[in-house]
Amino acid sequence: MSAAWSYRAARSDGARCTGTVDASSHAEAVQSLVAQGLHPLAIAPVAADALPTQRAGRRDIAAFFQSLDALIGAGVPLDQALAASQEVVAGALRAAIPGIRERLRQGSSLSAALQATGQLSAPVLGALRAGERGGQLRESLHLVAERLEVEADLAGRIRQALAYPLVLLVAGVTSVAIIAIVVLPRFAALLGETGQALPPATRFLLQLSSFGQRFGLIVILLVGVAVITLIALIRDGPGRLQWHRLALEAPVVGRIRHGLATARLSGALAGMLRSGVPLLVALREAQDAAGDAAVAARMSRVRERVSGGEPLARAALAERALTPSALQLIAVGEQSGQLALMADRASHLAGIEAERGLRTLVALIEPALVIGLGGLVAFVAAALLQAVYALRPA
Repeated sequence: MSAAWSYRAARSDGARCTGTVDASSHAEAVQSLVAQGLHPLAIAPVAADALPTQRAGRRDIAAFFQSLDALIGAGVPLDQALAASQEVVAGALRAAIPGIRERLRQGSSLSAALQATGQLSAPVLGALRAGERGGQLRESLHLVAERLEVEADLAGRIRQALAYPLVLLVAGVTSVAIIAIVVLPRFAALLGETGQALPPATRFLLQLSSFGQRFGLIVILLVGVAVITLIALIRDGPGRLQWHRLALEAPVVGRIRHGLATARLSGALAGMLRSGVPLLVALREAQDAAGDAAVAARMSRVRERVSGGEPLARAALAERALTPSALQLIAVGEQSGQLALMADRASHLAGIEAERGLRTLVALIEPALVIGLGGLVAFVAAALLQAVYALRPA
C-alpha cells in the first residue's frame, strides 16, 4: 500500500528542494523523484507521530473538495484554489492547507500532500491517487466531493435516526439500574424480615444486583481494556485484514460494506480507464480506493487472474470482489467494449444499494431497541410486583 515519503533532493540547476512523495517503497519513491527530474539526497517515511491527531469532520472535508472541484473546473490554478478553499473550511483541515500548498510548491503530488496531513481516509486518498496517475484529477475531485457529501448526509441521517432510541435506551437502563440496585434490595430486606421466600424472578434480579455492586467497576474496566486492545489490533496489519474479512461476511453489515467498497473501487477504476490507463495498472491502483482491506485483497487476486488471461468479470465473480449487480455491468462493459462506462454505472448503482441497505438497517434498529428495553422494563416490573405481592399475608 502506498505511503508518504519525505525527501530532500537537488534539481538539475543545483537548487535544493524538500517535500513528500507518494510511493509503496523506498525504491519506488526514488524512481518517482528521478522521473520528476530530481536527484534524491535523502528519503524517509513520514512518521506517524508527525501527523495531527485531530481529524476534520466529514462536512469540512466534503466542503473542501466541493470548493476545489468548482474552482479547478473554472480554470483556477491548484495553488490558488487551495488558498480560496481555506476560507470555506475550519478547524484542523484549515490549519493544514498552508502546509499542503508548501508541499505542492516543493514538487509533491496533491494526494501525497494531503496524506501527510493525516486528515483524509484511505478511500479518499486512493481515489485521488487513481485520478492523478490516470490524468483525471478533475474527475477524481468531483467523484470524491460527491461521495463525501453523500456519506456526510447519510451519517447525519443515521445520527438523527439513532438519537431518540439512544436517549431512550440510556434513560431506561439508568432507571432500571437504580431500581435494581437501590429499590429492590430494600424490598428484599423487608421480605427477609417476614421470613417469606422470594419469588424466582426477584431472586435472579437480586443476584444480578449483588454482582453489579461487587464487580461492576471491574467489569467496566475489563470491557474498556478489551475494546482498546481490539481497536489497536484491527487498526493495521493482519488484524485489520481479518477484521474486515469478518465484517464482510456479516449478514447485513457485510452487504453494506461490500456495496460501499464496490462503489469506491469501481469509480476509481472507471476514471483511470477513461484516461487510457492499462487495465492491470488500473486494477492495482483502484484497489487502494476500496477502503476495505478484505475487498482490496480480493481485487489483488482478481488482478493476478486477469494477468493470466481471464476476463475481469469472471475473475471478480470467482473472488467475490464486487457486488452481483456491479459484476453484471462489468460483464456487459467487457462484451461491448465500454468497460469504463459500465464501471462508472456500477459505482453509482453500488452506492445506491449500499445507502438503501443502511437506511433499512437504521429503520430496524429503533424498534429493536424499544422492544429490548420494553422487555427489560417488563421483567423488572414483574419482579417488583411479585415482591410486593409476597408481602401480602398468606
